[in-house]
Amino acid sequence: MANRIALLLLFAGTAFARPKHPTLLLKPADIQVVKEAMGKYPLLDRSYKAVQKTADDAMARPIEVPIPKDLAGGYSHEQHKQNYTAMQAAGQCFTISQDLKYARFVRDMLLQYSTLIPTLKNHPKSRGASPGRLFHQALNDCNWLVYTTQAYDAVYETLTPTERATIETGVFRPLCQFLTVDLKPWFNLRHNHGLWAVTAVGLCGYVLNDRELVQQALLGTEKDGNGGYLAQLKALFSPDGYYVEGPYYARYATLPLFLFAQAIENNQPEQRIYQYGSQLLKKVLYTTLQQTDASGRFYPFNDALKEKDWTSSELVTALSFTFGQYGPDPSLVSVAKEQGRVLLNRGGVQVAQLAAMYAGKEPPFERKSLVLTDGPEGKSGGLTLLRGGPEKEQTSVVFKYTSHGMSHGHFDKLNLMLYTAEREILTDYGAVRFLNVPPKDGGRYLPENDSFGIQTIAHNTVVIDQQSHFGGSEKVAEQNPGEAYFSDLTNPAIQIVSAKSKTAYPGVTLHRTLAMIPDGNRANPLVFDVFRVVSDSLHQVDLPFYYAGQLMSTSFKYEPALTSRVPLGRQHGYQHIWTEARASPAAGTATFTWLNTNRFYSVSTATDANTTILLTRVGANDPNFNLRPETAMILRQNWRTGVFASVIETHGQYDARAETTSGAESQVKQITVLANTPEATVVSIELRNKTRYRLAIANADSQPNQPHQLTVNGQLIQWQGYYQLVSQ
Repeated sequence: MANRIALLLLFAGTAFARPKHPTLLLKPADIQVVKEAMGKYPLLDRSYKAVQKTADDAMARPIEVPIPKDLAGGYSHEQHKQNYTAMQAAGQCFTISQDLKYARFVRDMLLQYSTLIPTLKNHPKSRGASPGRLFHQALNDCNWLVYTTQAYDAVYETLTPTERATIETGVFRPLCQFLTVDLKPWFNLRHNHGLWAVTAVGLCGYVLNDRELVQQALLGTEKDGNGGYLAQLKALFSPDGYYVEGPYYARYATLPLFLFAQAIENNQPEQRIYQYGSQLLKKVLYTTLQQTDASGRFYPFNDALKEKDWTSSELVTALSFTFGQYGPDPSLVSVAKEQGRVLLNRGGVQVAQLAAMYAGKEPPFERKSLVLTDGPEGKSGGLTLLRGGPEKEQTSVVFKYTSHGMSHGHFDKLNLMLYTAEREILTDYGAVRFLNVPPKDGGRYLPENDSFGIQTIAHNTVVIDQQSHFGGSEKVAEQNPGEAYFSDLTNPAIQIVSAKSKTAYPGVTLHRTLAMIPDGNRANPLVFDVFRVVSDSLHQVDLPFYYAGQLMSTSFKYEPALTSRVPLGRQHGYQHIWTEARASPAAGTATFTWLNTNRFYSVSTATDANTTILLTRVGANDPNFNLRPETAMILRQNWRTGVFASVIETHGQYDARAETTSGAESQVKQITVLANTPEATVVSIELRNKTRYRLAIANADSQPNQPHQLTVNGQLIQWQGYYQLVSQ
């Protein structure tokens, strides 16, 4: 509390001198560094040429500033986006070249906007509590401001006092008034929207030399620290740099995060903003990069689109600023090479210089096993990444037990995803949305995002009685994060993580443990999945495994729905799932195998006489065909207390050109739950090559060195700590 008060007083009491422009992202010394580096480093030169082409192409066309009327993807929406991109590019070109044609272009366009903007009311296609003026939502107006203020800053010194007054009173002040007064509650919201809003107003404040706007952007409209940039930093990021809404929105948030930080650094360097939270901004970049598959695509949990990757402009910005503020890092050169461009600033020069130094010999980016905490204090659950196997075929397990993730969160406590390199194997649906596609509601989230995408059955985690976690209530979910139980990523024989949710359902505890175990007989590790359910009454319990690929074989017989299909249920996402086959396997071990590209994958699970297996496909009750037809195997039990014990394996090879197949059969022979008591769960796995594993997991919360013992089939099992793995 004392540190927070000191920080507020420091910012509140700091004045800044009238700037010489540009003042936001570049200082004169930085500009000189860029100019001197031109022609020396190919990546920098390509980046400048790309920016120049954007500006020149726009300048070759008549300036168009249409009256706003369209949703995302429509003419007016896209034109205003193109305009702010073109103005920013022209501003950068002027900064480097000092060619006045670029400054005149920015001036002329801003003068046209100064005539349009004062006439605007809320956008005709706006919905909800945060309408925009130029765009259907205020978030996009903030995007426009963030880019446009950079352009204005770049050409400021070329404008006459009358031109500046016209632009400032017709463009920037009306929009800042709109954001801080008309949309005051939204402006103070702690959310990626709020981060964009405070950055837009903060950049305006520095450009206009308006201390009041800067203070509101830093501390909120009341200037008490309950809103503003500093509150966003504290609320949205964990001490590890994990962003509360997940990696897809972490990508989106990095742009305003770093842009405002650099503006603060350039105008109020005494604040040492890049040192905030033990170099929090640096951790945000590294943590976000780690949350990607081998192709750089962000793991698509919560509301996410699967096409986004680390080549996005937001990550280019974050990488260049990180180099400039924290120093070059060779481990990120391969990322920069894939991005193919840098910012035209000091950090961008450093990135380009290092890329030229390695020139084709870049060290690969190392994706590591790690535990990431969630929440401002790191106490709101978290995310664990388990990684193993050969570099080019690395197996990655993503285990999500975070907080809900605010309005973009999904009801998926203890969710599992699995990748082999860049291939999704056990999938997460992500968001039901077609960004900037006019026929799909202008790119908005579609109704099926609420009715299916966010619901628990859309994810690889347990569903009780066909009801989503927390009854599908965001308000309740926000108050109940997952609970980290234990993890051990240092043992060469096993990487293991365990987490719980005691509040997803009344009277039910969910406890999942995932372990990655190297197998000397194959390149890819085995993944053990032990999901324990404890309840005080009888429930239907479903555990889906959404798989990417083509079904190859099952060890159990099933009855397919050949001529008609029915939805699996009526609500909470079940209404969108077709039941395509049903099985009642015998007690023992059931194995499901599918093919993805050139590898086979299997989920083997312990079954009993009451187990039901459902084969399903997404797409029921979807009149506008908004949903992808994704497939799943769902394990179903009726339990008070029970354990889903499964093994996930990668095996074999398939070469379609050579028409050869090897290792298409699962090597798991038997999975047995030896014990399931309040004290411990013990699972045995036997492979066909006679290798046997026994995994014991302590169920009761205890100290890491707590001794445990259990008698199983007359044999005394003893261990110390949270778990024990025995193999032979």
